[in-house]
This record gives sequence, structure tokens and C-alpha cells, in this order.
Amino acid sequence: MTETTDHRYRPQLTHATIDPTHLVQAIDATGTPFDTCIAGESPLTLYVDKHEIVTLMTLGSYPELLALGYLRNQQFFSDLNDIKSVQVDIETHSVSVTTYRHNTDWENKLARRTVTTGCGQGTMFGELMENPGSIRAVSVKLRQSYLYELLHTLSHANDVYRTAGGVHGCALCQGTEILAFIEDVGRHNAVDAISGQMWLEGISGADKLFYTTGRLTSEMVIKTTQMGIPVLLSRSSVTEMGLRLARQAGLTVITRARGKNFLVFNGAGNIIFDAISEQLHSQKTGDYTTQT
Repeated sequence: MTETTDHRYRPQLTHATIDPTHLVQAIDATGTPFDTCIAGESPLTLYVDKHEIVTLMTLGSYPELLALGYLRNQQFFSDLNDIKSVQVDIETHSVSVTTYRHNTDWENKLARRTVTTGCGQGTMFGELMENPGSIRAVSVKLRQSYLYELLHTLSHANDVYRTAGGVHGCALCQGTEILAFIEDVGRHNAVDAISGQMWLEGISGADKLFYTTGRLTSEMVIKTTQMGIPVLLSRSSVTEMGLRLARQAGLTVITRARGKNFLVFNGAGNIIFDAISEQLHSQKTGDYTTQT
């Protein structure tokens, strides 16, 4: 995470974190024991003004950002000034958000949850599922050559995955630069944490690209649309509902993005194909480099 020196309002934070990987012993196919790392997974129960909202299964690297992004993406809050503090207690696996606003109808809000297909199972609330296409993205042009450079950089950013596996990675990008890269056991957690960072730092999504190692489901499309990000890039694929919602919102959707290969499912007119010769060369030479 990049620290900022501006003076915009921020709630009180504990800046808590836990180790994302754990050293354990395994036995290989020859019967030989060896030490290896696996990804962590811990419950994190979110409370707002002492009301229990949800329990998320998370890697635990950025619990404050995850809590803030979750509340923002679920439209519990739109103004950061409403948040007084975000306090994480590692021992009790909880995060308590205190606000300056105490008149929310939590019972009615929490009654309308939809379990999504996210790893570890995410949730979306009723009004988001009923009116997901209420936000329209601003078209942004993307050069094929920049995309290739960005994919190369992204393939080296997934530290936890390369160490232990078992996680998804999401990134906020601008041009060929990675502004934030967050890994978690569920891609919905990673996108929420990035949303939380954008909220804290006042980052606009208007000229940004969102990358994920996971598939683009309806949940991922809705969340990134709310974050104002016009381009979605996935190393995996897109679901039918995810694509339908992305088309409604006018998002550029690029999937199967690995090495010099990708598929554009929406917004092809926003792609400047300035590196077609590189792609043709990779096909002829059989260079289908992928992230491992």
C-alpha cells in the first residue's frame, strides 16, 4: 500500500494485519516430509454501531480496507465523513465500525441479502441486485501494447499466490501502472478492499482499469461499476449475467488475458490494436506465457 500525505478526512484506524501465509509440513509423492507455506483464512465479523452485519472469511491482510470497501460497495455508506472509526480486534476476529449516523434501519437492510458465487460466498443486498445498471461507465481507450506490458507486470505482483497459492488477486491500474494489488481467499474480498483504499485516498475510478485473477461474475461487475471503473480485465472468464450487466453499464470487458492473448466481450471499439504483430508472432512461436 502506498501511503499518502494529503489532509483529507480519514476515520481512526487500528492499522491491524495478520500474516497471510503459514508454514506447515506436508508429505510429497515420494513420502518425503518438507516444509511449505499455505494461505491463511480467518473469520472477520463486521459490526457497525454494535449491529452485526456479516462475517467474512478473509486472508486478513487489510481488514480495515475490507470493512470500509464492503460497506461502500453494499451502499451502506457513501460519505466517508459518516465513519468515525474502524477498530480491528485480531483476537476476537472482529472489526467494529463506529459512525456519526445512528438512524439506519439495519433490520430491514440486512433482511435482503443474496448469497453470491464468490469464493467463500459473498453477499449482495436487494436494491443492488434489482437495479444494477443504474450507473453508466465513461469510455476509456486502451492500447493493446499497454495491456501486454500491464499483464507482464501483474504476473509478478501476486506475492502470496506465488508463495502459498490458494488466493485470488485484484488490482487497480492506470495505464501500465499498478496502483493497488490485493490478494485474498475470495475475489469479492479483494475488490472490496481496493474499494476501501480508493475511498480512503479519494481515488477516482474514471480512468482506471480493474484486474482480477478470478471470473467476472455479476457481483464483480456491480461492485466495479459502483467504483466507477470502466475497464474490467480478467485472467479467467466472464459469466452470462456478468456480461449482460457489463453491457448495460457500458463497461469494456476483457477476459482470458494471459501473455499475448485475450478475448474482448464488450467495448472492442475502445481497444487500440497497436500490437497485433506481437500477438501473431506469439501464435507462430507457440509462446503462450501464462501466470503460474
